[in-house]
Amino acid sequence: MDGKVVQLVQGLDKALEGGTPAEMPERFSPFGESQVMDLDAAIGKGANDDLVEYLAARARCRIGGGVRTAERARKLVEQGAHRVIIGTSAFAYYGVNGLLLQSIVDAIGRERILIAVDSKDGRVVVKGWRESTQFTAEEMLPQLERYCGGFLCTYVDKEGMMQGTDLEWFARLRAKTQHELTAAGGITTLNDVAALTRLGIHSALGMAIYTGRLDLAELAKLNSQA
Repeated sequence: MDGKVVQLVQGLDKALEGGTPAEMPERFSPFGESQVMDLDAAIGKGANDDLVEYLAARARCRIGGGVRTAERARKLVEQGAHRVIIGTSAFAYYGVNGLLLQSIVDAIGRERILIAVDSKDGRVVVKGWRESTQFTAEEMLPQLERYCGGFLCTYVDKEGMMQGTDLEWFARLRAKTQHELTAAGGITTLNDVAALTRLGIHSALGMAIYTGRLDLAELAKLNSQA
């Protein structure tokens, strides 16, 4: 956001700024994939294209934020994105935005697509988690499978709060799809990560790393054993 590495609380308030973007590829090199979210693009207040391209050229990245067209998805892949995260634009008032999603599948292939299905107060939220829909994550996952190779699911109720996450919710999601599933939101301890791993779910970590709550060396060791 604004050219800086940041962490937000529930997508609203900036809690901290991390190191410079240039530091991140080396810092996270022991891990298979880094997650890069252009928050300015997600809320429609500009974009950080140069930084996205810089990071994608130096690390294997999944990149999202403001992906609203097939052209934008294709451009991210051309910039070096290993996979593209689609959030808000995957949904319409009636449910799945199938026409747009199919156009993105046609542009970059289904396996390169991760769909973000994020939940707050039991409902899928969009537009930088600022608007709620009428849908639950549990009902949407099966309907979205044909358009992606995996899902990124954030438990927004605990995002950035360092209070743990809802493992039961993630277990329910795991039962709804055979696709790759990545959990985010409130993951605070090694026990959280281990529990999600046992469910067959990857963990996307942010605040717990930037505050020093989780040690990268310990996480790398756990990651190598998974």
